[in-house]
Amino acid sequence: MRRPLVAGNWKMNGSRAIVADLLAGLGDVESSAEVVVCPTFVHIAQVIEAAGSHLQVGAQDCSHMAAGAFTGEVAAPMLADIGCQWVILGHSERRQYHAESDELVAAKLSAAVAAGLGPIVCVGETREQREDGEAESVVARQLAGALEGQANLAGLVIAYEPVWAIGTGLTATPEQAQDMHAFIREQLAVTAEVDAAATRILYGGSVKASNAATLFGRADIDGALVGGAALDAEEFRQIIDAAS
Repeated sequence: MRRPLVAGNWKMNGSRAIVADLLAGLGDVESSAEVVVCPTFVHIAQVIEAAGSHLQVGAQDCSHMAAGAFTGEVAAPMLADIGCQWVILGHSERRQYHAESDELVAAKLSAAVAAGLGPIVCVGETREQREDGEAESVVARQLAGALEGQANLAGLVIAYEPVWAIGTGLTATPEQAQDMHAFIREQLAVTAEVDAAATRILYGGSVKASNAATLFGRADIDGALVGGAALDAEEFRQIIDAAS
């Protein structure tokens, strides 16, 4: 039985006051699901200090290098050292705005695993790729590029985020999401070092309180990577409740 996981990606949002308000709104949340919040780098320490045991903390990215002259980068061992438990890798916004390749995502995954962080690896297709019938081939390529040759992937989490549904208000139908999650699990089954049946696959395309329960009711959807809705404590709580 895969334990549900709900991760909130706060993206480049927040101030110390906003973070404090969000944490206060989540202060007494109880759930059978694992709950992770991923603030900006500058707010991670504040969240770790204030979050209770019911909340785990993740970063939105990490460097593929462990240390050195890499101005502006944050290494996975640094995140682990301050108490971070998770890291998002290969998010579509990183791929789009920072030209991150599958090879770079793979290198970051190796670094995260070596540092003891739980990796949430994102995959997903654009609207054009889906309309051209390329959704599965794109996702298969991203998975293979990130996972081939890796080791120690027992804690791996995959997040399927149809790029056309991120921040647009559009959402894959439960059937579309389930079909892709099942396809991802099939791809994981032929990947060395991955236990496909035990690996959690999250949905990450405009998840809201209004659609969470329907999505979570599908066999291969094990939770969500939540964007904008994670910035509203009450709505995020409702999504968490739907996963419980």
